[in-house]
Amino acid sequence: MPLPPELTLVAKRQEGLVTAMQCRESGLSSGRASRLVDRGLWRSLSPRVFDTAPAPMSARHPDHRRRRAAMFGALEFGPDAIVVGGPALALHGVLGLPPTIQPQIALPGGRRVYSRHHVRARMFDDGMDVIEVEGFTLATVEWALTQLVPETSREVAIACMDSARNLGLLTSGALRRSHARARGRRGVARTHPWWELSDQRAQSPLETRARLDCVDHGIPPDSLQVPVRDAGGVERLGDLGWILDDGSWLIVEIDSNEFHTGAAAIAQDMARHNAITATAQTVLHVRAGDVYTVGKVSGLVRETLAARNNRRGDR
Repeated sequence: MPLPPELTLVAKRQEGLVTAMQCRESGLSSGRASRLVDRGLWRSLSPRVFDTAPAPMSARHPDHRRRRAAMFGALEFGPDAIVVGGPALALHGVLGLPPTIQPQIALPGGRRVYSRHHVRARMFDDGMDVIEVEGFTLATVEWALTQLVPETSREVAIACMDSARNLGLLTSGALRRSHARARGRRGVARTHPWWELSDQRAQSPLETRARLDCVDHGIPPDSLQVPVRDAGGVERLGDLGWILDDGSWLIVEIDSNEFHTGAAAIAQDMARHNAITATAQTVLHVRAGDVYTVGKVSGLVRETLAARNNRRGDR
């Protein structure tokens, strides 16, 4: 017997999750829900929430895992729940979070609530602004960063700042306000220099990590999203760029399918890489795994710059 159509739509909208209340409202009895769980077709995540498409977490795309975690927290605590911190950023579409995040919620009015079923319940931040996205109430990006940054790593924090700004979800003024609100929170002291390192031109967390590695090793890029023209006169954008003495560029291109889920997007990215490589610029192709190795990208850049300088000196 097929599921009620309205429940199927709800599950699709909620990354496969439905609540016991949503089941009852669609006409699906608690007995039938229990039988679906017993047969392994569904999984009970808590007495209140079911997973209608159970699969190993390792088999799920990271974006799905993050969104699912964020939605589970809200569904577990009911319609008054406000998704906060990293999970709120995930539902806003901000990139840069770890593949696995802990659900986090707060309840309005300062109501005290205790964590349960791996959902972290936070105290409501006085004056917090919220917004509705996809039927869920979320902290705004500005407030979610205030909550996240003092509790996460430098790379994750700056990648999220970069992504939020690149997507047009956060202005420079909002970033400053977010930083100001974070002052006084536990763990914030170490983060003060991070806020100044955000760059809205970064188009992926991998670009952010590569840039930070170069900054940390004393060779920050001269520009991001460097415009170069290919043989056909089409303007292409290189990820990171260092201008050379002869006026050409050393371009670092980061090769990764992590943020491209479709064949068309992958093909488009490959065409861009090839077109930039075919220009008169010097191009370094960096694998995604290299970006996570401290000193790898900066080392490649430093070696290439040194080799170019040596060649000029031999002329």
